[in-house]
Amino acid sequence: MAPHLPSIGTRLSHSGYLGTVRFVGLVDGAQGVWLGVEWDDPRRGKHDGVKDGKRYFTCLVPNAGSFIRPSSTVTYGVTFLSALSAKYIELPHGDTSSEKVVLGSSGGAIEVEAVNLDKIRGKLAHLERLREVSLDNECVSQPDPPGDIGRTCPGIRGLDLSKNLISGWDVVASISVELPELRRLSLNQNRLQLPRDLSPDTSAFRRLEELQLNATLSTWAHFREVLTYLPSLKAVELGYNGLRTLQDAHATITAGGYANTTVETLNLDGNELDNFADVCAALHILPTLRRLVLTSNRVAYIPAPPLPTPTQGGADNPAAQAGSSPVRGLRHIALAFNHLASWHDVDALPLWCPALESLTLTGNPLFEDPRQKAYARPYAISKIPSLKILDGATISPKERADSELLYLAHVRKLALSDAERRAEHPQWAALCTKHGASEFLTPAPKQDAQDTLSNRLISVHIYEVARAPPPSLPANELEAFLRDSRADAVLRVLSTMTVRTFRLKALKAFKVPRPQQSAIRLWMVVPDGHFVEMDEEYAGRDLSWWGAEEGMTFVIAGYDQKSTA
Repeated sequence: MAPHLPSIGTRLSHSGYLGTVRFVGLVDGAQGVWLGVEWDDPRRGKHDGVKDGKRYFTCLVPNAGSFIRPSSTVTYGVTFLSALSAKYIELPHGDTSSEKVVLGSSGGAIEVEAVNLDKIRGKLAHLERLREVSLDNECVSQPDPPGDIGRTCPGIRGLDLSKNLISGWDVVASISVELPELRRLSLNQNRLQLPRDLSPDTSAFRRLEELQLNATLSTWAHFREVLTYLPSLKAVELGYNGLRTLQDAHATITAGGYANTTVETLNLDGNELDNFADVCAALHILPTLRRLVLTSNRVAYIPAPPLPTPTQGGADNPAAQAGSSPVRGLRHIALAFNHLASWHDVDALPLWCPALESLTLTGNPLFEDPRQKAYARPYAISKIPSLKILDGATISPKERADSELLYLAHVRKLALSDAERRAEHPQWAALCTKHGASEFLTPAPKQDAQDTLSNRLISVHIYEVARAPPPSLPANELEAFLRDSRADAVLRVLSTMTVRTFRLKALKAFKVPRPQQSAIRLWMVVPDGHFVEMDEEYAGRDLSWWGAEEGMTFVIAGYDQKSTA
């Protein structure tokens, strides 16, 4: 009996490898009929459909194809219910009340006696009670006769059909149409053809809220077409699909294409996207999007959004510019492990997403460069006023205040004109106003041209107080707080001195006993009355990094003088 010959697009399994039939027919120089297969795992392939200079088929992934003979060892899959029954129904073992069971985690070393396993098998065999079902890698390829699935397991709410032999969305719809409670569907590692026979008002996915299409080689255009059948979708994953651009959808969007008003989360993790503006333009079809994951892509540059038209307020109006952004509703963006290396990229984010609340940036050159790593987090916090969480860590009010004050001190030390400072640091003026540091808006005093040691020394006033200071004090209370100090001293120090060395100099000046020195804490008092603690994490940074300059005030506290009397 001649082996069954599949049609083009049929999915198959052979020797443990899954693939898609791309060619059926004769091959020059070889006898008989051959199947040209594109394998899901490219390592199984030998070419991309070309043999002896002649192309027989084309692969989506280079060198993922090969020819095989049709044979009985090739499997074309089973129906949904066949796979379900095989996994979830185990036949009773008879009248035996107890059975020997080998614990899988013991590697066969532990055997125990189990009682009434048939009773447990009987409970699991009630497929109508199933709510969460995983048929991952079970060779599912086709639905069952109409009505069978609905009668057998109508209560399924979550279904995993990843890594199977499903050839297209029509097959998926024939299964899901009989699962009226379906909310979550995973189709990862399948190769799905676009729907051919689906009606736009199909009930197959009417309640589906979460969809996973990771590693399916789905294009953005493919997803957009499928989206029209998913009226309730809230979250979708399109990771590891080799996406390099979403531009194929842009032309349709600008022409007034379909817009979805339910999707809130989009995961594009592990693709090859490198154009942030292109991605944002394509997301115009998802106006309700709130969370975007672009982790492990190739984004290296974030420009400002397109300039608004004069009727929108003009190019010099940041609010109007944000209003022209197609992703202005985003609250959460994951940009970890991309190629961002400039602070201008971070400056642009609030223009795209004025209400941004959480952000991940770890793994980018900007955050991994040893020269910037120490102050990367406070800089990022200062540049995005709406941010509440950075790299998974909540930003407390104190951390924000300290970060912004540190940032202000840094920027003021730069050799920039006022116009250059405002252009290079968009949050500069707003932060100065916020912290009442209007004197920061005037240029920092110029350094003496003669570079002698005495010219590079600065005088700072340091106070020893009895208790840790509050986060900030108004001017009159600050003066009283310092007046009540135990002692004070004026020190001449180099601005290039590290905080650790400066701390030791202060301890020596106040003769703090060695056993109690580890308990001492150090604060810098900034002009607006805030106390910024110079903790051990940044003790290796020099005083100029903290913005220390002539006449600055410092405070130490943390030990009991009575115990040393």
